[in-house]
This record gives sequence, structure tokens and C-alpha cells, in this order.
Amino acid sequence: MARPPSALRGHILDSALQLFATQGYKGASLHDIAQVAGCSKASLLYHFVSKEAILAELLTPAGEGLAALDARLSGLEGEEAAEAAVTGFVDLAMRFRREVKVLFQDIPVLAGHPALGAVPAIVARLMAAMVEGSTEPKALVTAYMVVGAVAVTCAADVPVEDDDLRAELIQGALRTLGRQPR
Repeated sequence: MARPPSALRGHILDSALQLFATQGYKGASLHDIAQVAGCSKASLLYHFVSKEAILAELLTPAGEGLAALDARLSGLEGEEAAEAAVTGFVDLAMRFRREVKVLFQDIPVLAGHPALGAVPAIVARLMAAMVEGSTEPKALVTAYMVVGAVAVTCAADVPVEDDDLRAELIQGALRTLGRQPR
């Protein structure tokens, strides 16, 4: 039974994300994606002009979420900004676990990808909010540790319930930043 085009498009995206997360972006071909999606390569190419277009569409919601977090942080300062930055980043990393895994698996290949254009600047502002704008070496290293640890933990298949994982990530990140978790 044929799927409506929109359903097939969504199925192709789901299949691609699954493959990218397990085999890496470089390791998954258009043929592989079509095979997992249960369609021909021609059907896949009808919906997406390239593997890069699939990746861009997969990463767009995470990028939009990161931009929304950045906007929320712009009006906050101090402790309020640090807690909002940690909580918001943990929530994003958990929501986009497979996308984070894809990024970590293929960092050298994906670092310059157009879909990630604003991400480095936004992450820099996020880390600055976590450490109240400090440029001290200890603060900078701590912010990198928090962002990296949260992302790696969310990309892994940690056998912990999501609510517990979220709470532990937030508390651990705040402790790492020298803040008292609430």
C-alpha cells in the first residue's frame, strides 16, 4: 500500500535519522536510507535533492530550539541566566538525542555544514550565560565540560528514565558550575 507523499517524507526522515545515529552521516548512503524507508532511491530523491538536504531538515528543529533558548536567555542575568541555560540545554539535548549523536559521530564532516551555521555562536552565548560572562580559564573550561557532558550523556543510551536523567543532568551541571541545585 502506497503512503501519501507527506507520510513517506516523514518516514524517510525517520529512517535517515535512525541510520545516521547508528552508522554515522558518512556511513549511511541514500540507497541505505531508501531501503530502510521502504521506497526507491528515485522516490527518496523526489522528496530530497540530496543526503545533505535530509540532514539539514533533520537538524533544523534542533537549531530552532537552540535559537529559541538563546532568545530566552537574552533578557536574563546572573543566577537566573545560568539556571535557565543549563535547564534549557539539558531539555534540548534530551529532546534531540539522536541528532546530538549524529553530530558527535561526524564532527569533522559536519562542523562546517550550512545547517549548523549559527550554532557555534549560540553555544558560546549559552556557555557565557552559564558562567555569567566570565572569561576566567576555570569558568570557560567548566562551561565546556557542562555542554560536552550533557551532550555526550544524551547521545548515549543511558539506562535511566527520562525524568531521572533530566534531573540528574541539571543537578550535576549546576554542581559542576558551582551552583546549588534547587
